Amino acid sequence: MVFSSLIFLYYFLPITILLYFVLPTILKNFVLFATSLVFYAWGEPVYVFLMLFSTVFDYANGRLIDKYRHHKGIARTVFITSLAGSLGILGFFKYGGFVLDNLNHWFGLNVQTADLPLPVGISFYTFQTMSYIVDVYRDRVPVQKNMLSFGLYVTMFPQLVAGPIVKYGDIAHQLSYRKVTLERFGEGAELFIKGLAKKVLLANNIGTLWTSVKTVPADEVSVLSAWIGIIAFSFQIYFDFSGYSDMARGLGKMFGFDFMENFRYPYISKSITEFWRRWHISLGTWFREYVYIPLGGNRAGILRQFINLLVVWFLTGLWHGASWNFVIWGMYFGLFIMMEKWFLLRWLQNSHAFVGHVYTILVVIVGWVFFELEHISDAWTFIQTIFGFGSHNVTDTQSLYFLSTHWLLLLLMAVCATPFPKQVVSYLREKFHLAGNAAAVAMHVFFLLMSTAFLVNETYNPFLYFRF
Repeated sequence: MVFSSLIFLYYFLPITILLYFVLPTILKNFVLFATSLVFYAWGEPVYVFLMLFSTVFDYANGRLIDKYRHHKGIARTVFITSLAGSLGILGFFKYGGFVLDNLNHWFGLNVQTADLPLPVGISFYTFQTMSYIVDVYRDRVPVQKNMLSFGLYVTMFPQLVAGPIVKYGDIAHQLSYRKVTLERFGEGAELFIKGLAKKVLLANNIGTLWTSVKTVPADEVSVLSAWIGIIAFSFQIYFDFSGYSDMARGLGKMFGFDFMENFRYPYISKSITEFWRRWHISLGTWFREYVYIPLGGNRAGILRQFINLLVVWFLTGLWHGASWNFVIWGMYFGLFIMMEKWFLLRWLQNSHAFVGHVYTILVVIVGWVFFELEHISDAWTFIQTIFGFGSHNVTDTQSLYFLSTHWLLLLLMAVCATPFPKQVVSYLREKFHLAGNAAAVAMHVFFLLMSTAFLVNETYNPFLYFRF
């Protein structure tokens, strides 16, 4: 089940809200836990048992670490066992086939691989349980003794399948004590509808343009078509994932939880370093706290820092998928981060902001080519096309058709990728008070109705980060 579906919007969510607010406080966590299991099992009834196993496994390990905290050897053994178990499950389902395929290729083997579907959200909830175990072992958070509360932390449907990655310490208190006011519920509903509109009205519509470009044979793609296509994908993945994150945060508010902001207008960045402080913030925070800093961060000289960065960005790429294009994508950004820490960032800071913007957008767009095209040869051919290498026409009738039919949507998405629309709404609310609030509510109702209308007739409704 996905948020951008009629079943979720008009059946699952209303029933969940009704049960949550009608039943007494003592049952609220149970309601969210039970409905979260239904939400996950809707499309994958078997893999819900895998998620429950991970939940019980790390709940028990957390209790054991706390119990034997003063017996360092036992606590360390449990800690290592927990991490090995979590990584083992993730590795088996997500990377087992990838590893065997590469061993077969490199060593001429013929080991058969099982074609297992990837459990939805396994990367997200595994990182959450691992961060909990690490923080309990470090004595940074108190152990959770209530099995239901811990189960809710792992399985909570608003952020289960695609984040944001929520650290236990950020919501530990909210698992036991939270309050939902009408104003807070309204804020959450508005945030959810905004995310839904970003996903359905923007990402889905521009995604069809990228799909059209991809279906054109590589040797027939013009330079202009290639640029239009990859810009369309750049917008699609941003509004798709940030829209889902907004929906998750909005749902969290509706039930009394505060999840961290996951996107902060990344396309207005003036460097790659800034871009990654604004894009998928929860993932970047996780790798910084649980990989980069434990490796030594920037405390042991520039060479060691660069090695640590390469490790982090290799893992960042691999986290996104079991394919070499993701590894290259991660290392690609890692190299730019290293160059900026070495010298490039100082030069950008001394240059006009426009230079930084252009540089960042170009680097990011090229990066999305590696991210989206699985075969490295296809990605390289596409990059050559956008930069005019080879015998490709600069423009053709097809590219002009793409541009003439989508220029307004592309312009709208460029504006919506900035803080400007939010600033306009905030200004109207402050300037006109009740009238401004009424207009904002009417606007969100309109977005909901429009999104519903699109979902009724739309056959194209992918969610890109379900792959990860």
